[in-house]
Amino acid sequence: MAAQKGSAMLLKVDISGTATTVAGLRSTSISMNDEAVDVTTKDSAGLRQLLAGGGVQSFSVSGSGVFTDAASEAAVRTAFDAQRTAGTFVDFDVIIPDFGTFAGPMMIATLEYAGEYNGEVTYSLTLESAGTFAFTAA
Repeated sequence: MAAQKGSAMLLKVDISGTATTVAGLRSTSISMNDEAVDVTTKDSAGLRQLLAGGGVQSFSVSGSGVFTDAASEAAVRTAFDAQRTAGTFVDFDVIIPDFGTFAGPMMIATLEYAGEYNGEVTYSLTLESAGTFAFTAA
């Protein structure tokens, strides 16, 4: 994969079946995790043994940016309220240029707004996987 512009890494939220870029983001990062399950016994000759496929896999996304009050931000706020009141999750896509797209339901773990006296209003969010994720290569 060749070098890419950071602005080409996108976070999209599902709005009525259309993946729409979350507006105002300046930074986005993803983290993929696979929990290890240790099955080492006295018969392991002093070497750690792990159970293949035994742990919990997770996918986290974080981002921050400038508040623009766009439809996509409203969708994020609405999704946060829906998961709180109805226990439903919204699909998000994370697009990594020339690599691929991760897509699936996410829980909005945090959604923060902040503003300085002499600056712009900003927001930050953290998403946690809430089900099966698909990967589509670019």
